[in-house]
Amino acid sequence: MALSDFDLDLKAGQLGEASVANILSIDTVEVKTDFKWKQTGNLYIETECWYNGRSAWGPSGLSVTKATHWAFNLEGIIVVVETETLKKVCELFGRPIECNIEPNPTKGVLIRPEDILQYKKF
Repeated sequence: MALSDFDLDLKAGQLGEASVANILSIDTVEVKTDFKWKQTGNLYIETECWYNGRSAWGPSGLSVTKATHWAFNLEGIIVVVETETLKKVCELFGRPIECNIEPNPTKGVLIRPEDILQYKKF
């Protein structure tokens, strides 16, 4: 008969509960709703935008955020990631892309939602 790991499971469960409570109490979360992710399999992370007044590209989105976390609303599934982790995921897995939709063209990277989970394996 196997012995119960209840004490270990309880401790791990309590740490998980504390982690979620911490996430729910943070007040610097940038929330993104990506309506195309299901069709494309990608999340678009903006890093630059075109400033018409200066006629130049400048940092935006992930490059300038002050939020400690980013949350992606994927049709009711919420993925929350620390901003610093998201930056590393974008460096490792991001595929550069330009989004030339007027009047606000942007540049950024595409990542897959699973890239966020994959990063933790490194």
